[in-house]
Amino acid sequence: MDNQFIETLFLTLKLAVITTVILLIIGVPVAYFLSYRDFKLKPVIDTVVSLPLVLPPTVLGFYFILFFSPDSFFGKILDEMFGLKVIFTFEGLVLGSVIYSLPFMVHPLQSGFQSINRNIIEASYTLGKGKIETLFKVLIPNMKHSLLTGIVLTFAHTIGEFGVVLMIGGSIPGETKVASIAIYEEVEALNYDKANMYALFLFAITFIILLFVYTLNRKFIRAQNL
Repeated sequence: MDNQFIETLFLTLKLAVITTVILLIIGVPVAYFLSYRDFKLKPVIDTVVSLPLVLPPTVLGFYFILFFSPDSFFGKILDEMFGLKVIFTFEGLVLGSVIYSLPFMVHPLQSGFQSINRNIIEASYTLGKGKIETLFKVLIPNMKHSLLTGIVLTFAHTIGEFGVVLMIGGSIPGETKVASIAIYEEVEALNYDKANMYALFLFAITFIILLFVYTLNRKFIRAQNL
């Protein structure tokens, strides 16, 4: 294994971990809000959250470039006020991945919140626990399965991203070149052995993650039936 191969794999895992952590922080309050609040614009927010599931990655990448390019209004503000460049940077990859993987975190968490018996929530309030304390001490412990599903789906989806990361980040070694981009480039160059190394890595880590989830799911189901 050469240094570039290891560097690319490290960057891929780094992107997936950072994206998953950010979306976990964002996803919990968003899913909680959508699960327990009813308002007129809720269908609109649900639609916006779900858009990345059906929207072609190139469309998202295209508008991302329009909004955050150095010549755009938002791009200039980020550059002049914060010194932050989004296009063709790792920070841009993270932002794009957070947007593109949002439903893979929010939807499992939303299902988890909605599956919890309302009587448990009311009992918590009756015992004097506030909403935040109920969230962390009652709701989240009762939806470990959904929490794990959201984390795993987000991590696995980020690792396999191609269209969005290609348009936003390009292919800068050590900065934006992740494994999915490397596979594409190696196949184009007819370097099938190198492409196979990257592909085997993605296949192996995805297989291990899914096996881990299914194993834990069986344990959760058995524990609930006891």
